[in-house]
Amino acid sequence: MTGWQTLFCKEVLRFWKVSFQTVAAPVLTAVLYLLIFGHVLEDHVKVYQRISYTAFLVPGLVMMSVLQNAFANSSSSLVQSKIMGSLVFLLLTPLSHRAWFVAYVGSSIVRGLVVGLGVFIVTLAFAVPEFAAPLWIIVFALLGAALLATLGLIAGLWADKFDQMAAFQNFIIMPMTFLSGVFYSIQSLPPFWQTVSHLNPFFYMIDGFRYGFFGQSDVSPWLSLAIVGAAWLAVAALAMQLLRTGYKIRH
Repeated sequence: MTGWQTLFCKEVLRFWKVSFQTVAAPVLTAVLYLLIFGHVLEDHVKVYQRISYTAFLVPGLVMMSVLQNAFANSSSSLVQSKIMGSLVFLLLTPLSHRAWFVAYVGSSIVRGLVVGLGVFIVTLAFAVPEFAAPLWIIVFALLGAALLATLGLIAGLWADKFDQMAAFQNFIIMPMTFLSGVFYSIQSLPPFWQTVSHLNPFFYMIDGFRYGFFGQSDVSPWLSLAIVGAAWLAVAALAMQLLRTGYKIRH
């Protein structure tokens, strides 16, 4: 295997060896959300015609799981390597910054998609969503996982300890995820909060992904694709620059 392939496999094995914690636990969390919100709000909330609220929840929960776990994989791996001192062994290799980027982001995409697939399979017992536009499902799953994996890479480079990593996740990633329309349509919000939601790139990932299931969304999937794609290109360029200069890993 080439260098980036070796690092990629190492990162995939890292989370797979503790899959009960990295895969099974997030799936259980998503199912609990579905049980609680679906049971409480099923008869009180109607978002789309002929679509139950439980079915509406499923794509949002799947995508939320993809995003959170893609971010967690790359960020936790780098911070853990820094704290344990094992990052120096990677620095001794002739791997380029591009190889680091592909390996860390690629393995994080794999984890995000595996968890998302697990959530989807389990939630089939509660609701069977439609597949109006399967290609959009694949596109937004991959692009959303790539965006959060890249953000996780940046956060992992920035953070020097787990406290900083937790702050990044709790005060940035978590609020943006929960305020992205996972549990509701932004059309139900007051005008001010609708405007705020449109400034959240996570909303476009959730909305575009949900369009792939139901053929309905709050905004055009093409607009969502353009915004999410532009956001990923921007954070990818930043991550590549940080890796190229060795930000917080070479000095």
